Amino acid sequence: MKILPSLLALLVVTPTLFAETLKINGSTTVNLPAAEAAEILRVEQKMDIQIDTQGGSSGGISMLGDGLIQIGMASKPVSDDDRAKFPKVKFDEIHVGQDAVAIIVSKDVWDSGVHALTKQQIQEIYESKITNWKDVGAKKSIRIAFFNKEPGRGTWEVFAHWVYGDPKKAPQVSFPEVGGNEETRNKVSSTRGALSQLSSSWADGKKVFALGIKGDDGKVVDPTNENIANKSYPLSRPLFLLTNGEPTGAARTFVDFMLSDRGQELVKKHGYMRLKDLGK
Repeated sequence: MKILPSLLALLVVTPTLFAETLKINGSTTVNLPAAEAAEILRVEQKMDIQIDTQGGSSGGISMLGDGLIQIGMASKPVSDDDRAKFPKVKFDEIHVGQDAVAIIVSKDVWDSGVHALTKQQIQEIYESKITNWKDVGAKKSIRIAFFNKEPGRGTWEVFAHWVYGDPKKAPQVSFPEVGGNEETRNKVSSTRGALSQLSSSWADGKKVFALGIKGDDGKVVDPTNENIANKSYPLSRPLFLLTNGEPTGAARTFVDFMLSDRGQELVKKHGYMRLKDLGK
């Protein structure tokens, strides 16, 4: 039996809708729903997508600025300094969800009775003026073990902006540094007296716990979805996809998927607020 050349070509060649490779990099927080979206689009639309979290939010901004990727992921706004560094890049911040930075602690700290801190107490812990949990209400003496998010990551910048008003004003500290969310949670959960800054959705209430923020009036605000949505929790933050100008081609398809009902359900699945939860 003879097979026509045209039919043979159809049998051995799998057509793709997109010839280009879509490269995405940035925030480990945004990566959770984005990575699932990428897998869906690989299967359903045969898209070639490479997604990574090298350098976190700052890495995504820098790689987009250098033209190495088509989409950056960021859990912080693009700063004026970033825009000045890449003056030819038209950073387009596409809001895909909302999250919060939580101050998380290990189980022994939580069990000792520390469930909330004031902004002043957090600053003094960061500056090593407070070094024992007993000084902030713990039932027993436990030395504080601070794991600091790498400066430049979105989580750290949101934290530093809240505490100091400007991340540039944050003092240099000598705490061990942690990178992605999973590494941070693992370090805190396995270390006595530990705390760090982490996406609130990663605080499982079993091994790591999110502290509330105590205001001057003594009222405690926890990083719940309701408090994130109404912005009463002070460390809420937008989650962005970043493009250089209006996205086109494969980048446009990816962005549209993340903004669709299916994409927004992935945002919700990972504990973040969808746009419609924010009234958008």
